[in-house]
Amino acid sequence: MDAKISARALASALGGWRSREPAYEALADGVRLLCIDNRIAPRTALPAERELARALGLSRSTVAAAYRRLRETGHIASVRGSGSITLPLRRDDPGHAGGADGAIDLQRAGPPAWPGLAGVVAEAAAGASSIIGRSGYDLIGDLRLREGIAARYAARGLPTDPDQLLITNGAQSAIHLIARTLVGRGDRVLLETPTYPHAADAFRGAGARLVGVPVTTSKGWDLDRAVQAFGRTMPMLAYLMPDFQNPTGRSMSDTERAVFLREAERAGTTLIVDETTADLGIDHRTGDRSFRSADPAHVVRIGSVGKTVWGGLRVGWVRGETGLIRRLVAARPVGDLGTPELEQEIARRLVGRMDEIIAQRAHVLGEGRDALVRSLRAHLPDWSVPDVRGGVSLWIGLDAPLSSALVLDVRPRGLLLSAGPRFSLEGGHDRHLRVPFTASAETLRRAAGILAERWPEVRRLAPQVGAETLASVV
Repeated sequence: MDAKISARALASALGGWRSREPAYEALADGVRLLCIDNRIAPRTALPAERELARALGLSRSTVAAAYRRLRETGHIASVRGSGSITLPLRRDDPGHAGGADGAIDLQRAGPPAWPGLAGVVAEAAAGASSIIGRSGYDLIGDLRLREGIAARYAARGLPTDPDQLLITNGAQSAIHLIARTLVGRGDRVLLETPTYPHAADAFRGAGARLVGVPVTTSKGWDLDRAVQAFGRTMPMLAYLMPDFQNPTGRSMSDTERAVFLREAERAGTTLIVDETTADLGIDHRTGDRSFRSADPAHVVRIGSVGKTVWGGLRVGWVRGETGLIRRLVAARPVGDLGTPELEQEIARRLVGRMDEIIAQRAHVLGEGRDALVRSLRAHLPDWSVPDVRGGVSLWIGLDAPLSSALVLDVRPRGLLLSAGPRFSLEGGHDRHLRVPFTASAETLRRAAGILAERWPEVRRLAPQVGAETLASVV
């Protein structure tokens, strides 16, 4: 058994779980969604029935019935002397990456591969004889690739030396490496909420205590809360996605950038600026999106080709001052011994064509966004569908806090989504649903049709007795 979740932690993670009757079925649904979203890892020990009942204010028989239902569906198992543990998802489970043939998978917010990628891969492979002449172990990354990325930063007005760049196995690898290197147990890390959940997981895994600053589609970042959070907690790091933020699609104004930079400098906080979605403008391109600090050590940037080119090309990078890059290189062997040479060669060729790639991405994402927005507004007029100018997703406001219940309801019908609480730091956001617009327009219209068909039934099944409690869940 690898891990254990306490009754208090499970109750917090469940949030507004009571979305239908009977209560034991709703509780089983809540735990099942946590397993599907990997918020509870496989082989995690669940709290004893009596402890969870006390934490949730339920009878023990209700919790026992929920656990029994989860055993029947294969999501948990009971082990003599050890209680109940979660199980890996079966391959036929609708939540499994390989399950549900023909499913519309909108859990991952990544567009299809850029059409010219196959040709670039073939060109790189044709030169394989020169690639395999290298050692294959390069902790900092190919110099020509770093020169190409540095040139793009320079074109933005950020002069960059290749020694200020480290090539990683995608942006997620970069985030984990930064967390492992810069965060000590108990250090505070400031993040937006909602936020990119895998970043939050990385900082939690490093032992950080997370501090949230709200961001909304309509009002942007809560600057008063940000100033208070920096001043009160003096965070070691602040992780931000300032351009087309995932999941809200919101971009920071000049004022918002200035406030975050000022407060970070006052608190001695290093800003980790995730720019993986920054090139995905649809209606406009971002201009100078730099956080310019008098001390370059205050700002670290993360980029990748995953969102712009293809999620299967795991090449990312960190831009920082040379002292930090040396620290990251020294710490890297704990996790990996370098980025694959062939993938770096492919990425090098792509960087030189990035303007062409970005233009094509804007066209594809624009078609998907427009189709999804029109369909949702036509069929679900009570939902709040935001206007976004780029990025990969819509952060939709529902007219009832039933995001988790809706996500579970549509899964068996072939639509895979992530509920709002998946993007929260401390629970909540069950009144929101992230819907990526990275699929084709026709696929997105089908997805909107499924949501429109099932939403009335999900609302009907919500218990009326708990209506006031449900309304308070945001």
